[in-house]
Amino acid sequence: MTDMIYQKVKKYIIQHQMIMQGDFVAAGVSGGADSVCMLYLLKQLQKDIPYRLTAVHVNHQVREDADADASYVKKLCDKMEIPCYLKKVDMREYARQHKLSSEEAGRVLRYQAFKEVLHEQKESRHGKIAVAHNANDRAETMLFHMFRGSGLAGVGSIRPVRDQIIRPVLCLTREETENYLKKRDITYCQDSTNEEDLYARNRIRHHILPYAEKEICAGAVPHMNDLADILMETEVYLSRETKRLFQMYADDTADPIQCLRIWGKGLLTQDPVMVKRVLLYALEQMTPHRKDITGQHIKDLLELIRKDGSKELSLPYGIKAYKEYETLFLQKEQTQTPDRFSKEQDGFVVKPPVEIFVPGAGSFSFILVDRNFLFKEHDFSQKEQNIPQNRYTKWFDYDKITTSLLLRTRKTGDYLTIDKALHTQSLKQYMINEKIPKMQRDSMYILADGSHVLWVPGYRTSQYYKVDESTKCILQVQIRGGYHGGTN
Repeated sequence: MTDMIYQKVKKYIIQHQMIMQGDFVAAGVSGGADSVCMLYLLKQLQKDIPYRLTAVHVNHQVREDADADASYVKKLCDKMEIPCYLKKVDMREYARQHKLSSEEAGRVLRYQAFKEVLHEQKESRHGKIAVAHNANDRAETMLFHMFRGSGLAGVGSIRPVRDQIIRPVLCLTREETENYLKKRDITYCQDSTNEEDLYARNRIRHHILPYAEKEICAGAVPHMNDLADILMETEVYLSRETKRLFQMYADDTADPIQCLRIWGKGLLTQDPVMVKRVLLYALEQMTPHRKDITGQHIKDLLELIRKDGSKELSLPYGIKAYKEYETLFLQKEQTQTPDRFSKEQDGFVVKPPVEIFVPGAGSFSFILVDRNFLFKEHDFSQKEQNIPQNRYTKWFDYDKITTSLLLRTRKTGDYLTIDKALHTQSLKQYMINEKIPKMQRDSMYILADGSHVLWVPGYRTSQYYKVDESTKCILQVQIRGGYHGGTN
């Protein structure tokens, strides 16, 4: 019996590439049946796969018998000749400070303790953390997420491998782990809180799953685990597709934590399932976690994209969603503005050579170039095609600048020269014609000579400042990072 269990777990570990030769594994051992069973199986595995194994016990200081559990784990590890780390944490205080449930606070503190051990062993990047979730835990989690209306990832439940975390006994039922210990006459600790119905998971464990096994379908837990594997594989594929479509329709080149632009009309050509997933993925890029993002928020975003006109929507974490023309904007409200961008200042005075960094817009580099050197021994008309046409590198006739050159946001009265006949157009009208979103216009940085705009980065330059045969000194302006969009 016990050998069959070992072979089952070994096959599961190899199938999911959990442990390789030479690995370092920190195993979480609470002292309960599942973790003790896992520790014995991992110890046996060292005979077949040479690797380093250590145990980590976290004392949450909640139960009266918590110290006794720590003592049991220490004696067990000494007997098995496995290094053991005992960690004490104040779960109640951590939960109070961070406004978390006791269950969530305990989980966070446990993983912090595991990572501390990896750090102490200098295995922070490549070490593994083994936790003793079993098949029943997986089924309970699946039901818990279903009842809460979670998406596919939640219903797919606990994964065998996630980043550095491995779950070697996820293939075993709780009955199998307990029978393994019973057959080998191995004692373990009983967690009294597991017998209480205070937590939702415990109520699922004590009432719902046993009823399903007895009254609906024998083998319900293994069947649910098979389904979890299918859902997990499906989620992996859909996640890959979601990222691909996000790259296709979203612009996150500036600062994805602060602002995202999504081509709504293009996105709506995709399957509705993928449209919703892309919108959720976009919000996830801007939020610390997704627990406050609900299905209703995604429905509201869909409605915003589909409706005509410009509308605005407030979302969790201070995110504003608004639509301009065919583009959906997700923008996080600024809580603080850097001092050098205060309203009292007109902008940055440009005195080449200089480099100016603007958060969210990029690094602007200004240098002067000798025209005679560039066009030496060549007629201008022959070399005209060598003037940079790159969207983010432009050349201007420096001698035509009559005032202090400024890098600033727009002002009333700003204008551009739009053709060789030197006709002008207001900057406001130009932005309207180019369908630059209204809420974006006031935050865009432009290069201006008084009210005369040399360049709207990412869009166009003024005809008046073009380099021609009479140019003597060229101002080269280059942007690295930040702006994205436009045509010139």
